Amino acid sequence: MRKKFLALSLAVIVSAAQVMTVSASKQEKLQQQQAAQAETSAQLDNAKAEIDDLETKKNQITGEIDDLDAQLVVTMASVENLKNEIAEKQTEIEDTQKKLSDAQAEEDEQYEQMKKRIKFLYESGGDNGWAALILEGKDLSSILNQAEYTQKLYKYDRECLQEYMDLVQQVTDYSNQLADEKADLEASEAEQEAQQQSLEEMLEQKKAVSDDYENQIADLNDMAAQYNAVLAEQNAKIQQIQEEIAAEEAAKAAEEARKAEEARQAAEAAEAARQAEAARQAEAAASSAANNTTTADNTPSSTGSSITTTTPSNGGSSYDDSSSSDTSSSDDSSSSSSTGSATGSAIVSYATQFIGNPYVWGGTSLTNGADCSGFVQSVYAHFGVNLPRTSSEMRSAGRGVSYSEALPGDIICYDGHVGIYMGDGQIVNAINSRKGIGILPATYKGILTVRRLL
Repeated sequence: MRKKFLALSLAVIVSAAQVMTVSASKQEKLQQQQAAQAETSAQLDNAKAEIDDLETKKNQITGEIDDLDAQLVVTMASVENLKNEIAEKQTEIEDTQKKLSDAQAEEDEQYEQMKKRIKFLYESGGDNGWAALILEGKDLSSILNQAEYTQKLYKYDRECLQEYMDLVQQVTDYSNQLADEKADLEASEAEQEAQQQSLEEMLEQKKAVSDDYENQIADLNDMAAQYNAVLAEQNAKIQQIQEEIAAEEAAKAAEEARKAEEARQAAEAAEAARQAEAARQAEAAASSAANNTTTADNTPSSTGSSITTTTPSNGGSSYDDSSSSDTSSSDDSSSSSSTGSATGSAIVSYATQFIGNPYVWGGTSLTNGADCSGFVQSVYAHFGVNLPRTSSEMRSAGRGVSYSEALPGDIICYDGHVGIYMGDGQIVNAINSRKGIGILPATYKGILTVRRLL
């Protein structure tokens, strides 16, 4: 029977290992979600990399825009300076033109005076003027004075003419110089204005590129936000699937534990049935032998209903649910209660001396090991009370009382367990293979029944 139980337990364990495998659909769904999450994460990383690249390019072109702005400021300032210089040159040219006009006016006046003098000299004799001057002269001194005057007059006219010519040449040269300088300035202005226009065009192009980078970065940031939202949703789905898998595994584990417990109880019940059958057969054999001996001795039996008893090594009578009419007529309720209490205390005192001894499934030895029902059975056997082998069978032994009425020595039956009530809300019992024989609260789990055997 024990081999059958071990084989059954092994089968349950193998079955549990197989059943604990999560359904392929959930595993596949989880893998799909994880793969989708990995893909989304990769896409998010790519978007972030693109954003970083665009940010770098934007920063670079922003630097270029700043440089162009600086160049444009310098060029615009240069154009403005050139315009001012050109205006100044124009003012100088206008002043020079005025001087030239003044010189021309003065030259015209001198020319008119000179014509008058030439006309006077011509009218005074022309080429013969010198001869007439000599002939008409009163004396040599007057003649020389007159000749000197005329000579000075000619010299004055020539000097004035030369001064005028020199002045006109100076003014003309200076005017030409100013015109050349103005032309150079205007050429420089045109060049600077062309450079300014080029800088402005380049600046507009750079700003357009920067705006394009900005738009791309904004689009990628929106995309990254969407990826983050998708990731959050995927994480939630993955967590949900994992929770479902965990719940499924827990449910399957609980189911397999229940099946294993049922298998254990079935094996325990089978073993108990085997032992009970063996005890019944032994009792039947003993009874048959006793009847044969009685018949041979021709000993008359006592009147009334008899009680089946055995005489164990420690003495006492065996437990029987029924009682003879003679016995019941001789006892009153008060003496029965007193005796039961005293016997219950003795049972508790006897049972507690085995605390710490091992738990052995299927065992009945108080020293070498016993399970819960084997422990209770062996303790009561010491006092001559025979009990069924299994905890389920002990639920019908003796008579039932409420837990509030429980006395030391009563047995408390649970689902799959039994113990001896000690009083004060405690039981002594064979707990499990880890804790052995020990003490537990009487209400550590739901009570099925309290049985009084004494």
